[in-house]
Amino acid sequence: MQAYVYKSLRKADTYIYLAARDDFARLPEPLRGQLGQLAYVLEVVLTPERKLAQEDPAVVRENLATRGFHLQFPPTAADPMTEDWGTDA
Repeated sequence: MQAYVYKSLRKADTYIYLAARDDFARLPEPLRGQLGQLAYVLEVVLTPERKLAQEDPAVVRENLATRGFHLQFPPTAADPMTEDWGTDA
């Protein structure tokens, strides 16, 4: 599974993984507003063997498959993916 990673220029250490490059329409409007401008960081292949520094790759893949995005906040913040953003993927 491909993932495209962007960093928020408004929220430090906050990243969005997208299932499709530049598919910002997948993000709920309130979330897009909070993140502000996003800067492309990298493209990564998420295989079951893939390790990520701060995220569980299985959780990232699941969120990409069901929602089309995964939100990574700094390690001290609450897990935002437990919130219902009202998307039906």
